[in-house]
Amino acid sequence: MIPRTDVEPMRDGNLQLELLDVAPHPVHHVPTYHFRMTDAITGEEFGSIRLRVGSTRHIEMFAGHIGYAVHEAHRGHRYASRAVRLLLPLARRLGLQPLWITCDPENLASRRSLELAGAEFVEIVDVPEDCVIFQSGHPRKCRYRLA
Repeated sequence: MIPRTDVEPMRDGNLQLELLDVAPHPVHHVPTYHFRMTDAITGEEFGSIRLRVGSTRHIEMFAGHIGYAVHEAHRGHRYASRAVRLLLPLARRLGLQPLWITCDPENLASRRSLELAGAEFVEIVDVPEDCVIFQSGHPRKCRYRLA
């Protein structure tokens, strides 16, 4: 793990990632870096992104190393794909190579975001019924690999 104090804000044009916390993920049980996506000048929040540090079967197959959400009013500006790319140097420093990122098969916007970030589609998998992801209404996941 890299201490909070050693994680500088990351920026791409007007998009900035601000570290909020480093803590165990409450569902996936791995250390997780939690960031806000903000406007670098105004501070307006665009959404959030998380980097999960752990390469368990659950993370690699179903949850993914990265999870993100862009507020509806800010969609269409490629913030998710840009934020994913901003996290790559940190992920490498943490030894996460490759990154696995998942999304629901019908979430075309998320699939496009991952492709724009440079991730390669690998497969669609069925989530086991005893998995918390399945139980929260997500029976299948697209798996993307980002080297």
